Amino acid sequence: IANAIVWQDRRTAPVTERLKRDGAEAHVSRITGLVLDPYFSATKIAWILDHVPGARARAEKGELAAGTIDTWLLWKLTGGAVHATDVTNASRTSLMNLRTQAWDPELLKLFDVPASVLPEIRACDAAFGVAPAELFGAEVPIRAMVGDQQAALFGQLCTRPGMAKNTFGTGCFMLMQVGEQAVDSRNH
Repeated sequence: IANAIVWQDRRTAPVTERLKRDGAEAHVSRITGLVLDPYFSATKIAWILDHVPGARARAEKGELAAGTIDTWLLWKLTGGAVHATDVTNASRTSLMNLRTQAWDPELLKLFDVPASVLPEIRACDAAFGVAPAELFGAEVPIRAMVGDQQAALFGQLCTRPGMAKNTFGTGCFMLMQVGEQAVDSRNH
């Protein structure tokens, strides 16, 4: 329904500044581990819904889907059969609760993003669907998805708790392997 809004786009800066003035940053950070910034997807999704004529109404009817680039690629690779993402990519939207690893109802309300447009969140090593034979000559199962710096953590062999790495590029990102954590959403 519109061109993608990429991570460098700052058109939603007034929204994040307003949320900061309203005191929402500590709440968002506690749930997501992120600061309030237009870098993340939440305000971008809301911007499209509010600025593309009829988009919010279509979203409310379940006619639209939103997500990050991994979600779009998966949608295309599965011929529109799967609308999903993994935890690492979902965690960069400002909409996912780190403890429950699910879309957070309070954040959805804060950013005015309907849950119905968002992809299903799956583990990084989940079965994500199958690319049909007409794409690659044979059906190809899609068995993993992982985001940018998080993927680099494993690519740089940080496989034991305590190991860390920095990525230097457009930004500087430090990630640390903390090991697998069991999450019981009943306690959060």
